[in-house]
Amino acid sequence: MQYSIVSKSNIEGAFRINSEYYQPKFLASEKLILSKNYELLEKLSIKITDFGAYSQNNIIEYKQNGFAVFIRNQDIHDFFINDTESIYIDKEVYEQLSLHLEQNDILIQRVGSLGKASIVLPKDLPSTANQNLAQVKIKSNKINPFYLICYLNCQFGISSFERLQTGNVQPWLNLQQICSLKIPVFSDVFQNTIEVLVKEAFGKQGESKELFKESQSILLSELGLTNWQPKHQLSFVKNYSDTEQAERVDAEYFQPKYEEIEQSIKEYSGGYSTIGAEFKQNKSTFKIDNKKVYQYVEIGSVNVSNGEILANEVIGEELPANAKRALKKNDVIVSKVRTYRGAITIVEENGYVGSGAFTVLRENGRINKETLFAFLHSKPLLAWSLKPNTGTSYPVIVDNDILNLPIPLLPESKQLEIQQKVNESSSLRKQSKLLLECAKRAVEIAIEQDEKTAIKWLENETKEMQI
Repeated sequence: MQYSIVSKSNIEGAFRINSEYYQPKFLASEKLILSKNYELLEKLSIKITDFGAYSQNNIIEYKQNGFAVFIRNQDIHDFFINDTESIYIDKEVYEQLSLHLEQNDILIQRVGSLGKASIVLPKDLPSTANQNLAQVKIKSNKINPFYLICYLNCQFGISSFERLQTGNVQPWLNLQQICSLKIPVFSDVFQNTIEVLVKEAFGKQGESKELFKESQSILLSELGLTNWQPKHQLSFVKNYSDTEQAERVDAEYFQPKYEEIEQSIKEYSGGYSTIGAEFKQNKSTFKIDNKKVYQYVEIGSVNVSNGEILANEVIGEELPANAKRALKKNDVIVSKVRTYRGAITIVEENGYVGSGAFTVLRENGRINKETLFAFLHSKPLLAWSLKPNTGTSYPVIVDNDILNLPIPLLPESKQLEIQQKVNESSSLRKQSKLLLECAKRAVEIAIEQDEKTAIKWLENETKEMQI
């Protein structure tokens, strides 16, 4: 049993009496922070605010393209804003809104999934954000924004978010709680060192994205779909025999844009096959050991922007009923759930247990896994994945929808080009992640010990990376 002894004066100062707030781990974390030179986030900031004006929601119309990015809770990842599935607003709407983001602003999640913060970079502008995010505009002469974002995403920052949150069903943070965050302030030399690492990580992340886009461009160019844009038609004519054959009568299923994609594949000069003919489906099951800790991959575990897997550690007796697949290295997993249709990736190591919400595929023929990955993750194919959806509140597709999908038989030379770019992209993504982990760990060491120890550790960890 864990317990904490807290003086009455501390309780009065915090205005909190719930035992969760005084957990030993939170008290230990705070003790270390208090032992350093620190400032409240409020004192380090010009302002801390949010979208605030709910009445302004009425003027917002979201679009797939537009003048300014509208950033939501799900777009906030560790350090950087995810731009894979961005939504936009027109210039006229943007100019009417009260919240305009600027370079180096910090965005903090306030609702639901807490403990993530991102920095606004030039690529993210112009932009605004919804009411579930707090905007922190820092005083640049007081703290380095790249150091701050690193602190907020390290174990001490996350611990502070967890401690301050209120609510049971849906945890949330109010602006005053965010203002009260205690931020250790280290020397400019240390903060600048962290900035160099974070910027290097961002650069590698950008290179990774570009290489993956190039891999898709090779494929889409072969199919004549390079500049393809979805065109939703309000009316069109189909034969009754088509509805009988498909056993579907919903208009979305017969949208001409889906036929356009399939026709481009079937008319490819090199011929085509189907995914089911070229890849073996992994239907493996396993016997659960109730005492064993498993690395469980559910659909939310796959980062839709880069394919990274963030598995959950789950003891066997607590695995959900849908934990069905023993995943192996080089398996391609494809989400069958509409809201996670971009959750597609190549499994990079053994030992994972996968959700039944994935179709799991293995190389078995003339097409390599990297080509399949680039194909399914391309804009036209992500759009196509909406075609066979069934259900309203929880739309899904089934294994056969993926297995029966036509896939072009690209020549080996093109596949090797795609394979090389996908693998290089993956390598750069891993390097980026490693740099960010090093930056976070260095901040933690500086808090637990001192700056000198942290910098020495950092030099040893990064010397082979030539940073």
